[in-house]
Amino acid sequence: MDRRTLLRLAAMGSAAAVLSTTGCSEENVPVSTPEPADVDRTIHTYGEDPSQYGELYLPAATARGIVVVIHGGFWRPEYSAEALGAPLAAALAEQGWAAWNLEYRRVGNRSGGGGGTPATFDDVAAGIDLLADLDVDTTTVVALGHSAGGHLGAWAAARGKHGWANRVPVTHVISQAGVLDLRSADAAGLGNGAVRGLLGHPPTTADARFDPAQQLPLDVPVWCVHGDTDANVPLSQSAEYVDKARAAGATAELVEVSGDHFVVIDPGSAAWARQLEILDTIA
Repeated sequence: MDRRTLLRLAAMGSAAAVLSTTGCSEENVPVSTPEPADVDRTIHTYGEDPSQYGELYLPAATARGIVVVIHGGFWRPEYSAEALGAPLAAALAEQGWAAWNLEYRRVGNRSGGGGGTPATFDDVAAGIDLLADLDVDTTTVVALGHSAGGHLGAWAAARGKHGWANRVPVTHVISQAGVLDLRSADAAGLGNGAVRGLLGHPPTTADARFDPAQQLPLDVPVWCVHGDTDANVPLSQSAEYVDKARAAGATAELVEVSGDHFVVIDPGSAAWARQLEILDTIA
């Protein structure tokens, strides 16, 4: 059994373990499926840690642009790129996009851990910048992130202003039920202390370089796609971010869809079809 298969099986098992602790039903969470035969998929590493890699999905024809898929899971290792990002990357490649399914070190000492602040942020920045060394056109780079990945996607669009290299700038952001305000997320107790786990302390104004809500106005357009019955990350995370972004002069749109926290990452859902419509406006 090769490394790719082992990673996929381990990730699927990890996702099931998280479901038992969050109260979500397994059928609501898409899991990895084999990519279509006409999609080219390769793995590239950007560091020595097993979590420092990305899967590049290329369509058969010239790509419309690149979508960086950043999975969620409250920055914890129970969720992985293999379990949650791979179905989206394959679906994007079928629509003519190059997809970069990015893994990163998450919080904790278990397999997939070793992250936190700033390691998780360093990984996302380095993982996106690796695209400059691959044979892909980086003119259009869309960060598509779910939950904690939505936080990291919006953060990545601003990273060049906050001390990180920015060889491959993010040009658009689609936040899928993103945790976009670390202070309000912590105050609401989202993820049972997940924000404090990421930062190592309660978030304050001193954490602006890690917090999208404190980095406004963002220079690129942001679409906040959020399910109206999301019990994991409340719709207010997206709605309030969009209000603040617009007040600051940024381009942001709230896209409210029907469904729970995971409907936005289900390639068979109407919520996913809506996101494909958004991508159609980009390229």
